[in-house]
Amino acid sequence: MNKPTLSNRQTDSLDSLRRKAEEKLRTQQERLKKLSARDVQELVHELGTHQIELEMQNEELRRARGELESSRTRYAQLYDFAPVGYFTIDAHGLIEGVNITGAHLLGIERGLLLKRPLVSLSTEAADRVILSRHYADVLQKKGNQTCEIKLKRKDGTVFYAQLQSVLVDNIDGADGSIHTTIADISDRRRVEDALKKLYAEIDLKVQERTEELVRVNKRLSQEIEERKEAEGSLQSAYAEIKHLTDRFQAENIYLHKVLDREYNFGEIIGRSSALEYVFFRVEQVAPQDTTVFLLGETGTGKGVIARAIHSRSSRKGRSMITVNCSALPANLIESELFGREKGAFTGSSERQVGRFELADNGTLFLDEIGEMPMELQTKLLRVIQDGEFERLGSPKTIKVNVRIIASTNRNLEEEIREGRFREDLFYRLNVFPITIPPLRQRKEDIPILVDYFVAKFNKKIGKKIETVSKDILSALEEYNWPGNVRELESIVERAVITSGGTALQILDRFKNSPQTVEQDAQDFKALVDLEREHILQALEKTGWRIEGEKGAAAMLGLNPSTLRGRMRKEGIHRS
Repeated sequence: MNKPTLSNRQTDSLDSLRRKAEEKLRTQQERLKKLSARDVQELVHELGTHQIELEMQNEELRRARGELESSRTRYAQLYDFAPVGYFTIDAHGLIEGVNITGAHLLGIERGLLLKRPLVSLSTEAADRVILSRHYADVLQKKGNQTCEIKLKRKDGTVFYAQLQSVLVDNIDGADGSIHTTIADISDRRRVEDALKKLYAEIDLKVQERTEELVRVNKRLSQEIEERKEAEGSLQSAYAEIKHLTDRFQAENIYLHKVLDREYNFGEIIGRSSALEYVFFRVEQVAPQDTTVFLLGETGTGKGVIARAIHSRSSRKGRSMITVNCSALPANLIESELFGREKGAFTGSSERQVGRFELADNGTLFLDEIGEMPMELQTKLLRVIQDGEFERLGSPKTIKVNVRIIASTNRNLEEEIREGRFREDLFYRLNVFPITIPPLRQRKEDIPILVDYFVAKFNKKIGKKIETVSKDILSALEEYNWPGNVRELESIVERAVITSGGTALQILDRFKNSPQTVEQDAQDFKALVDLEREHILQALEKTGWRIEGEKGAAAMLGLNPSTLRGRMRKEGIHRS
């Protein structure tokens, strides 16, 4: 492209001004010949003014020429060192101008590129067609046009070129020229080609994967259908199983209830009608928070009944705290029940939490309540009524939520008459009384209790007692049992310890009340006879052999010398 010069329009303007000034000067000279001296003087002054104006115009033109030269220099630098190649193409496709970047891009000197058709640098016929169509569109004034073709450098290398062209307006009626920028896009095309190849590979893999997924989906659909059918069958089977399970559970619950009521209500063993009524009363009151009063002789199992009530109540997740009022000294019962602060009395070196606080939201079992001193009964009545108390040595009131279960073996009505028990406390405790029958009133439970205790002490002691003779059971049933179940348990424990072999042998003398001493002697005599008979049976089975693995001593679980001593004591001799 040619460097910029002073335009023809500016030159014509200067020539026009000069001609006008010269003509004006000639006109003035003609006028001078006809004018007077004064007029001449005026004209001279006017000419001086015009001369100054001309000098000013000349200075302005010189300054404009300098600015134009400076602008042309800057334009030439921008043009030559632009980051893309600039080409000026005439209407016939010949290169009229090119910047340094464009010449370097093609590897050809600028002078060799002038008047050379740009299409000659294309390597392929298809690219030449594209380029011809590109310039045709530009000449038809279709605006800025872009195309991409391959161009060849002087050294023979080929690169991808991006052309952007625009038509420049005609000047003085001449054909217009085209300004074209050319950029090397080889790197971009390589990336695009690589991406196209990668996309093609991805499309192929996606297609293959899609076909595979379609096949898998079809197979899964078949499996789902099969599973649905299997689930339908399973649901039917599950419904049947659930029905049978519910039925089994209902039957199991029913059987457990029957067994519990017949043989074992928690730790309460028996099936007598008297005990059955106790079970009924326990089931009635256990779910409530009502105060329960257990009445019965010593050893009848009042503590066991209390635990059964607690374990069937809504408080079973909390503790049941027991206070044996007969086992605590009178001066300690208050601090045990209500607690004490440090220094409340001499010797109280630390704070103590009382049983009522420990039983908060649980159950408090007051065993043998009839033994409680009168001075504490008032404070106990307040706790039962209001649920609040104070520790010893503290004015702070403590509120608790405790269920009370009390028990006694005394006749509290007689105690009230004697002034040893508060009547109002009795009525507070006697909300739901349960009387536990003594063992002599439920003798049909004795065989079950004996079996239970034998199994219990077999496990505890390590014995293997398997049988209890009818004679021993009869003797136990005929006994009066003043100590009730506790006495029976102690006798069975001793018998398990002293028995040899697999049969239970009871050698104890039952401690009856004075009214049944004669009956005790008869029972003891019967038991001695049973032991003698048992030894005789063992000797006869072994042919009167005492020692050895098959001897009577081994069968009875005795030492041979012990057996001989028993035989001498009982007067047992081989006939």
